[in-house]
Amino acid sequence: MKRWGESSFEAQLPPETVLTQMEMAVIVCDRFSNVIYSNAFAHQLFGFGGDEHIGQSILSLGIAEEDRDQATELARHVLKGGVWEGTFSNVRADGATIYTRAHAVPLRHPSGAIDGIAIFAREALRSNQRDQDRYGLLERIGERLAGSLEPSTTLRQMADTLVPQFADHCFIDLFSGDRLVRRISRHAAGWSPPPGTWAEVGEPVSYPPGHFCAKAMDRRDAVLVEDLVQHRFSAPNGPSGRLGEDMGITSVIAAPLLARGELLGVMSLALSNLSKRPDPHYDGFDRDLVGAIASRVALAVDNAMLFEQERETALAFQKDLLPGERPPRLDGLKIAWRYEPAKPLESHGHGIQTQVGGDWYDVIPLSAGRVGLVIGDVEGRGARAAAVMGQLRAALRAFAQDDKPPAEILRKLDEWTRTMSAARRPRGGDDVVRPPLVSCTYFVYDAWSRVLSFANAGHDPPLLVQDGQVSELEFDSKGAMLGVRGGGVGGEILFNEESCELKPGATLVLYTDGLIDRRPKEDGHYHSSEESRRMVREAVAAASHGDVEAVANAAYDAVPGDIDDDVAIVVIRTAGEELAVEQRSFRAEPIMVSEARRMASDTFAAWGMDREQADLACLLVSEVVTNVVLHAASAPVPRREPQVAGPAPGGDPLMGFDEEIWDLGMELGRREPAAKEFRLRLRRGADSLWVEVFDSDLRLPRIRSADETDEGGRGLYLVDQLATRWGARPTSDGKAVWFELPLEP
Repeated sequence: MKRWGESSFEAQLPPETVLTQMEMAVIVCDRFSNVIYSNAFAHQLFGFGGDEHIGQSILSLGIAEEDRDQATELARHVLKGGVWEGTFSNVRADGATIYTRAHAVPLRHPSGAIDGIAIFAREALRSNQRDQDRYGLLERIGERLAGSLEPSTTLRQMADTLVPQFADHCFIDLFSGDRLVRRISRHAAGWSPPPGTWAEVGEPVSYPPGHFCAKAMDRRDAVLVEDLVQHRFSAPNGPSGRLGEDMGITSVIAAPLLARGELLGVMSLALSNLSKRPDPHYDGFDRDLVGAIASRVALAVDNAMLFEQERETALAFQKDLLPGERPPRLDGLKIAWRYEPAKPLESHGHGIQTQVGGDWYDVIPLSAGRVGLVIGDVEGRGARAAAVMGQLRAALRAFAQDDKPPAEILRKLDEWTRTMSAARRPRGGDDVVRPPLVSCTYFVYDAWSRVLSFANAGHDPPLLVQDGQVSELEFDSKGAMLGVRGGGVGGEILFNEESCELKPGATLVLYTDGLIDRRPKEDGHYHSSEESRRMVREAVAAASHGDVEAVANAAYDAVPGDIDDDVAIVVIRTAGEELAVEQRSFRAEPIMVSEARRMASDTFAAWGMDREQADLACLLVSEVVTNVVLHAASAPVPRREPQVAGPAPGGDPLMGFDEEIWDLGMELGRREPAAKEFRLRLRRGADSLWVEVFDSDLRLPRIRSADETDEGGRGLYLVDQLATRWGARPTSDGKAVWFELPLEP
């Protein structure tokens, strides 16, 4: 005989025997919610004679129609690694209805991947059928309301739960300003009231004095009419009353919707001959139950309305911080963009929700028709993420106007990200405020040379479509996200500068990760990131012959499921034709000013420019070129070390250098500076003319105030007054001074 405290059994029961003898239903499903195992108690609980449901959907276990959405959401939640517990209404094989309390957990492969779902279930309550109905109703309503974040969804779920289980008719009216508006009108057996009788959804509702709904709102308490036939004073008037008589309405409960002391509206439930119930009458317990339900509904509606208001505010805030609905008109580029905020996630009691995020994009006109492009994503969600996004977008726009290389722009933006976190630290406090993590890629595209320069900060590469082939734009280095310290001098991140040449008609698709991270649809299947990227590539390839709007729409619709995070998409396509450009180099001498002006005049004439516009452009060309030539002539000569020829021939090396040889060496070592040059480049777009003058002088020009007696000093002032824009930017070997003039049609 085995003694108390011994640590092992002489014989162990196999797991199959344990599961068979358990007085609890055990169901195992695969990743697609198909049943692959059920024990004997599950057959007994759900009334099945064998394994006919093996290989079929979990819905084959008799889950009631009104709970099927909840079952689908259960699978989605558990397949993401969560656990779930709640109550289901099940229809047994013999037609009887039972309520089961279920607990679901994920099944994991040794590698950690989720292979399926294990569900443990038991009967929720053993009593008469009506008590079971009441118990299951209240519990399931609580579960559904706990995760509801949209008013319309909240009300629809309530109506689906109450009809036909507890009522044949359900009406929910909410105040909009000072009047009631019908929001829900739900009826059993697919029946709908004839037009002109009961108020339809969206129509105003007015209850006369003495009406049970009016009493419920006045008393702030649920009102029961057990037998409507004997209480004619409570019946509605007009067509509504006559239709009620025709439908044989027998009993009604009206309950006010109260939340935080405020009356939001009224909910009324009615029984009639529509469903042929054995006892179509409510009692006092039903009135108290509906009162409790109405309180929960009101609180859920109030929370949903507050959430919706906050979400709309954050969304409006974010949209105001993003570019307008239409992209700007740019030479050599066609652009389409799309932004979609994530929708709230209904989680049936788990409180999971989705708010607007920090995705952003921008198109920034730069000097000489060049364009800055950015796509980025701020970590986190809600108003704070949108505010950080707005600050970063404004900062990047300001930095971009310096016309620095993309890597330098990201370095400054990274520093700005750290500055924001330091500004939030309390004065004198030691608390560390972590900088927001931001991924982004900044591009600069020159439509005349077709060169795309870019630097990346931890963002996914865009898709590139060239010659009908779709691939990812190759990054030599993905780079660290903004706000991550380390890797460079003084702890700063070093961003790599890269460039490539885009072919005519090439398409670039920039996007944020919300495009590929989707919630699954009805099948409950989550797509991996690689699967999602493949779907997007295939969709973009199929739509690549369409316009940029078609490509953006195809990319957005490529991955099935609801978006779980914000999605930003920017599609750009290069021009198929060459843009007009002319350039020439000149010696930096005063005589070359007239040559440069002549070259500009001939080019403008060849382009068919208006004579008055061409004369103005030539005048400004002369002023900018003159400024460059004057500064080239006054540029300081770089200091050079004297070069010595050596000791005098036959002289004693220990006695030093011969003075004559020294002087000769000084003369021989002096090199004449190379002749200085400047380059004039003219660009024509659809609406603007750009003029650029390049030279090797690193000094940037500035406007100065000229006195009345000064002969010069007014050139740049004239450019500033007559040009649309002007400026100067550093180049790899000097600087470029540029200005823009509009082209009148």
